[in-house]
Amino acid sequence: MIDVLLEPLQWPFMQYAFGIALIVSLPTALLSCFLILRGWSLMGDAISHAVLPGIVVAYIINIPLIVGAFGAGLVCSGLIGYIGDHSRVKRDTVMGVVFSGMFALGMVLYVKIESAVHLNHILFGDIMGISRTDLWQSGTIALLVVGFIVLKWRDLLLCSFDATQAKASGLSTRWLHYALLMMLSLTIVATLKSAGIILAIALLIAPGAIAFLCTQRFSSMMCVAVVVTLSASFIGVYSSFFLDSAPAPTIVVVLSVMFKFVFWRQMLYRRIKVRALASAV
Repeated sequence: MIDVLLEPLQWPFMQYAFGIALIVSLPTALLSCFLILRGWSLMGDAISHAVLPGIVVAYIINIPLIVGAFGAGLVCSGLIGYIGDHSRVKRDTVMGVVFSGMFALGMVLYVKIESAVHLNHILFGDIMGISRTDLWQSGTIALLVVGFIVLKWRDLLLCSFDATQAKASGLSTRWLHYALLMMLSLTIVATLKSAGIILAIALLIAPGAIAFLCTQRFSSMMCVAVVVTLSASFIGVYSSFFLDSAPAPTIVVVLSVMFKFVFWRQMLYRRIKVRALASAV
């Protein structure tokens, strides 16, 4: 029985899958807290879709795919920021127009070239095909993003709650704004190999949403988000071995179940509290 339970840990490809899942859990969990706090959920969706043309262009000119993806992510965030600041159109509308346009451009370019990179691997990831190089690349990016957030989380928090007070305190809100967008682009690049474009957005939303329902303090929210993402990543990859399913979607399913459990638990707690107050009156 023990041998069966430990079998997923004995295969090298599963060890790499566990490694990449746990590595990308840290930056996605921490960033998800800021995305939820700022109402930027669609921003993560926008950048994750917009990296496709960068990947295709990088393949055409024979440079690392992550370089093209990162460049496209920066272009997307820059366009959204510029158009949002210089038009009457709401920012969420700008996000929808920019990311759908860039994603469509990526699809047009993809069908025009003969690529050895399968589209499904780009969209949904290839966590079972992780190499040692992928682990080092994602680990380096994760370390950079986590280090930035650990050093600047208080400044980012102040900017998120009160940008005017942040400016009065001497903080460069514009620099912090674009630095956070850059960290978001880097994180999406790090998750590209494991989760793909489509599923990366779930890792950037669900942990923060779950932690938001569980805690009242932002520092606790970040800790809960990390624990939730690490747990869901391990359970998802481990379960996929026995279910013969794709690990990345399985991780997202686990996160969805966690969110629903926390949500209904909170609803039940509120009903019990209301009934207790009513009976006391």
